[in-house]
Amino acid sequence: MAEIKWTVSQLERTTTDGGVITAHWRCTATDNTGEEPISAGCYGSCSFEPDPTSESFIPFDQLTEEIVLGWVYGLVDKEVMEQNCNEKLDKLLNPERVAGLPW
Repeated sequence: MAEIKWTVSQLERTTTDGGVITAHWRCTATDNTGEEPISAGCYGSCSFEPDPTSESFIPFDQLTEEIVLGWVYGLVDKEVMEQNCNEKLDKLLNPERVAGLPW
């Protein structure tokens, strides 16, 4: 079974209130069973409309990756993304075509 890891690679925010308007994310599936790890991933971005007057607004300097990933999970189908990464990884581990010479 592959190890799945989600990360936030970048945030874009407004300079006036620090509200995050875009989160760039990556989902990576890694197989560690061989001599070297093999990974496949998916990436994307999510857009937000922050409201600094809302009680749920979190200042930029108080954000954590877990908080932002929670926002991302609310907008993307986490299970489908993880399945896509696992399928890409499976194709790397079990290729349908290979190149080479018999000698």
